[in-house]
Amino acid sequence: MAEFPTLDTPRLLLRELVIADAPALFAIHGDAIGMRWFGGDPMIDVRQAERLIEAFASWRAMPNPGVRWGLVHKRDGELIGSCGLFKWNRSWKTCTVGYELAQSARGAGLMHEALTAALDWGFDQMTLNRIEAQIHPDNAPSLKLAQTLGFVREGTAREAGFWQGAHHDLLHFSLLRRDWLHA
Repeated sequence: MAEFPTLDTPRLLLRELVIADAPALFAIHGDAIGMRWFGGDPMIDVRQAERLIEAFASWRAMPNPGVRWGLVHKRDGELIGSCGLFKWNRSWKTCTVGYELAQSARGAGLMHEALTAALDWGFDQMTLNRIEAQIHPDNAPSLKLAQTLGFVREGTAREAGFWQGAHHDLLHFSLLRRDWLHA
């Protein structure tokens, strides 16, 4: 992936995260309640957000690259979250999706809008056949979003995650190219 793929939706611009986004990303990832399902401990320093942005950028240079978009609301230019495709297995045509959204942006369908564009791009540009998601069983909004997008639950990965001092079960979902509702 030589050039970063910028995506445009009716309300959002999905663009590369840059170091200047660190304060906004820190505000999202520092919210302990909002991040309880993300799979990591809440951030306590803006430098952690800077390192996360650098990690996301490094995905593109990996043998099995990934992409993480910053979600910018067009109405005010505010960074409200991110989403991405990672763990790309080119030969199997699979990857994993991940996402998070600021508390203030939840409930307006913005992540659905962003993921629709990202999934379209993944199926088209990465020629994916399968996109996987792992979701905490208590994360009702994310479970609903996955279902709305056409993901199918495949099972439970028992104690697959560890964050905030505890092991967590994760529900495993997949979306196949042939089932992509948006197509």
